[in-house]
Amino acid sequence: MKWPRRGSAVAEPARTPTPGPRDLLPAAAVVVAQALVWTVPGASSALARVLALGSPGLTAGAATVLVTALGTGLAAGSLAARRIAPGWALGGALAALGRVARGGGAAVGWPFALVIALLSLAVHRTAGLAAAGAAVTSLSVAGAAAVAGAAPRTVAGAGLLAAGGTAMLWVLGRSRRRGRAGRSALAAYRAGAPAVPRFAADAERERLMAELHDVAAHRLTGIVVSAGAAARLADPELAAEATRHAASAARQAVAELDRLIETAGTVTLDDIDALVAEHPSVDYRRTAAAAPPDVVAAAHRVVREALTNAVRYASGARRVRIEGTAGNLTVTVTDMGGPPAAPGLGTGRGLAGLRSATQSLGGSFSAGPDGTGWTVRAEFPLPGSLPEHRDERPRAGLTAFLDGPGGWRGPAALDAVLVVLAVALSLGAALPPGDDPDPFSSPLVGTSLALLFAVRAFPLWWRRRAPRGALTIALATLLVWLGLDLAGWPGPPLSDGFLWYWWVELALVYAVAAFRPGGRTWPAPLAVAAVGGAVLAGGDGITGNRVAAWAVLAAALAVPCFAVWALGAHTAARRRRRDAVAARDRARLDREVSAAAAAERRRIADGLRRTARRHTRNAADEADAGRLDGVRIEAKAGLAALRELLADLRARDDGGDPPPTVDGIAALAGRRGAAVRFAGERRPLPPALEVAAYQVARELLADGDAVTVAFSGRGVTVSGRAPGGTAAERRLRALTDACGGTLTIADDGAARGWLPEVSRP
Repeated sequence: MKWPRRGSAVAEPARTPTPGPRDLLPAAAVVVAQALVWTVPGASSALARVLALGSPGLTAGAATVLVTALGTGLAAGSLAARRIAPGWALGGALAALGRVARGGGAAVGWPFALVIALLSLAVHRTAGLAAAGAAVTSLSVAGAAAVAGAAPRTVAGAGLLAAGGTAMLWVLGRSRRRGRAGRSALAAYRAGAPAVPRFAADAERERLMAELHDVAAHRLTGIVVSAGAAARLADPELAAEATRHAASAARQAVAELDRLIETAGTVTLDDIDALVAEHPSVDYRRTAAAAPPDVVAAAHRVVREALTNAVRYASGARRVRIEGTAGNLTVTVTDMGGPPAAPGLGTGRGLAGLRSATQSLGGSFSAGPDGTGWTVRAEFPLPGSLPEHRDERPRAGLTAFLDGPGGWRGPAALDAVLVVLAVALSLGAALPPGDDPDPFSSPLVGTSLALLFAVRAFPLWWRRRAPRGALTIALATLLVWLGLDLAGWPGPPLSDGFLWYWWVELALVYAVAAFRPGGRTWPAPLAVAAVGGAVLAGGDGITGNRVAAWAVLAAALAVPCFAVWALGAHTAARRRRRDAVAARDRARLDREVSAAAAAERRRIADGLRRTARRHTRNAADEADAGRLDGVRIEAKAGLAALRELLADLRARDDGGDPPPTVDGIAALAGRRGAAVRFAGERRPLPPALEVAAYQVARELLADGDAVTVAFSGRGVTVSGRAPGGTAAERRLRALTDACGGTLTIADDGAARGWLPEVSRP
């Protein structure tokens, strides 16, 4: 299966849209609507009172028509460019607003243009740019009201209402952006799922190839060298010793081949000691007392391959050092130089494998001449010296919203926007003068009213984390306000605006049903209906028996309350079904991966039994019979068979791009000659997050540099060297932003993409 390469739709979910006829439809609608306003009797004057901010100096005549036409043109033009250049589209819509504010007239295009331009900016651009656009729009609306000569309180109210509206548009656009990216990623993940077992088999084959190259080749090379030396010297005692060594080494090789086919064992520093002890002439010293298992395994592999190469290409190893410090583990192997004891035994790929294994742990590898000999050196950083990756632990309050996983760029932004919307709508509608009595004529009453608005709205912040407690606070605020009404406070009665702002309680009822883990949730709509009925029954417009009125009103309110509750319960059930399906798919894929890896092991095991293992077994039998020449022949035949088997295994790589998963990052790095390091406890990730991590890693691997994938409790961090060029940086920012993450690029070019794991509502 061939995968889309760099620059494809999978790699760039936020690519620039191609203009099409649908881009012109909203622009044409604005022009047609404006033409209808001019031609329909009475429409122009009515809209002038509703929409035009107006200026006393220009209210009628040809000048007004000219200004209105100019505003309509700006609005239509901005809508036509909304997907291609949303920033410029918003600028055009704001210019249309400015024209109307200064010139008056019955212009219908600017509100529609502002809404569409803001929504497009949030859909097609990053969170920060869209938030800046929303802030500028809110200030522009307030400024337009001020230019039109509105009172300061009216200006403040217009600014608040605009802030609430733009915030909601921002979060709706962000939700659509994440949804599009998530659907694209899920489609890519599902399309790539059939290839995952194949690449798991490839990974298992790569592991076995490395082990076969190191384990079997090390033993067989030692047998060939010792048998050849004994044959050349014609010393009976040396021949007998070589025969005993060949028998022991051959049996060890057979056992090791059988063991590595079954599983990958754990290696310790003591195993390195035992490995070097098989070469008594080597000057060996180890100062390291401990190291992580993966570092020890890589160090063991370096020592084993270097010792094998020392007898393949020189006269043997001279010195081995395993040195540990507070920050590094260094492995150094130096040979004696001289002619090879048994030429023609190498495969030519050992050092490349060691370099890849070392770099995958963040280390460095070198091999080259050292005096008359050759030195292999590998340096592994220990955990305390590795570049620190910030653990994205759960935070609380404003810090969580600004910096935490799923913060202001992710789904949690909706909760904050609902708070802003609730306060902005209620306070913005109450600020303009004109009500009787005016609640803000008294600082005490105005402050109390603003506090009630805030306390009632703020529980929306916790609607996901603690929906039942949030609803309790909101209902308690209503009861306190109702108590103030009954006590005769001079502020506006709650019953006058309750139905206008009732959506706060409905949103919390939905949250109780959608996000409450377990327990009974049906009392929530009953409580809201009961409190709402009491609020309405306590109003001035109710005469007669208020208890009966409460019962009737509560019953009426229960209908929408239970409808919203049922919608939340349906959302929760759908989420559970979706999670169950994802879990089943993950389990099925894991079974297929395990089966594919096991099948690859069996296939390689069959090849070994027919070739290298058979020759190794024969070498042991020849040694038992005392035939040293036969030992050497069988051992060399085993090495040749092993080379042929490894060459055949390498030829099976079809060159297809890896599937877009976290495991696919390692295969991608191998294809590009780079290294990948995994940090933290690896765990299954949601499909969209797997694809996002792969896409970010692919961009960072563009120049063949190493990347690090660090797991934490709330997401994954992919870091490496940022590719050069503005376009590459834009792609990286778009990839991380589309899933609610962040990208930081340091002055030295080090890039760090944080991808949070958040649940969908």
